[in-house]
Amino acid sequence: MDILMSALRAGFSVDAAYFCLAAIGLNVQFGYAGLINFGQAGFLAVGAYGFAVGSVSLGLPFFAAIGLGLLCSVALGLLLGVPTLRLRADYLAIATIAASEVLRLFFGAAFQGVFHGRDGISGFSAGFQAANPFQQPFLGYRPTDLWVMTVGWGLVVVVSVFVWSIMRAPWGRVLKAIREDEDAVRSLGKSVYTYKMQALAIGGLIGALGGFIVALGQNSVQPDNFSFDLTFIVCTMLILGGAARIMSPVVGAVLFWALLSLVSGILSALTEGQDPVIPTWLMTGDQIGTVRFILVGVALVLLMVYRPQGIFGDRKEMALNA
Repeated sequence: MDILMSALRAGFSVDAAYFCLAAIGLNVQFGYAGLINFGQAGFLAVGAYGFAVGSVSLGLPFFAAIGLGLLCSVALGLLLGVPTLRLRADYLAIATIAASEVLRLFFGAAFQGVFHGRDGISGFSAGFQAANPFQQPFLGYRPTDLWVMTVGWGLVVVVSVFVWSIMRAPWGRVLKAIREDEDAVRSLGKSVYTYKMQALAIGGLIGALGGFIVALGQNSVQPDNFSFDLTFIVCTMLILGGAARIMSPVVGAVLFWALLSLVSGILSALTEGQDPVIPTWLMTGDQIGTVRFILVGVALVLLMVYRPQGIFGDRKEMALNA
């Protein structure tokens, strides 16, 4: 029972909230527009660092620092989209994965006085936590986590409604048509390049919101928080839920973290004690973190083989017109 409760708590944790926002942004880019973005971690990084630098180094008010982070994410979208969106889809994939890693290394090595190297920036969420209405732990969550979760999942609801509304509008229908057949949309006089740029920017903005939740939840931002692993997990969540569906990133994020915690709890129970169920020559408790990701990877492979559209997706929509 404790293992199940721990899994449920993980499914709605701070981590699940910011990964969910990142997956919603990726769903706009990949699920609806067909843009292959392998650098969503970069959008979270510039959002989080823009907010942290604005708060600590520039001394900006809270919402002004948030605005700076959003502007940085838009700038990154333009920087990536201008040279690549007129070319084949794989050029965007190459550019985004490279940009994400370059940004991570840049934040960890350049301008030590501003970004503080690999130690990152910390101590900027005191004002945010001062407004925390929660004073006591609840359901195993600390008061600070409850406050960040409330804001994070509130943003998930607002952003989901926003994406639902724009995808039902003419703009969203054009975007989905571009995913299916660019030439047909272009023949109707629509600027495919402009729509793609808008989708990349909107998805990046939503990803930056996830970066804010990372920063507020940890009260710090560090380069290693935005490695390629983050983008891999976000893609896994989107594929698990199913691309081009409003609720798929939400369900994917909750299920991913719940299952990851459940597997970790089961493996811990099987490897602890003087006479563990799993012999030490096969696996020790120190290897649980690695083994659980191996099992998740195997599950993802099986999912792609037997149900590539995910839980809610449509198999035909996964066949992009690249």
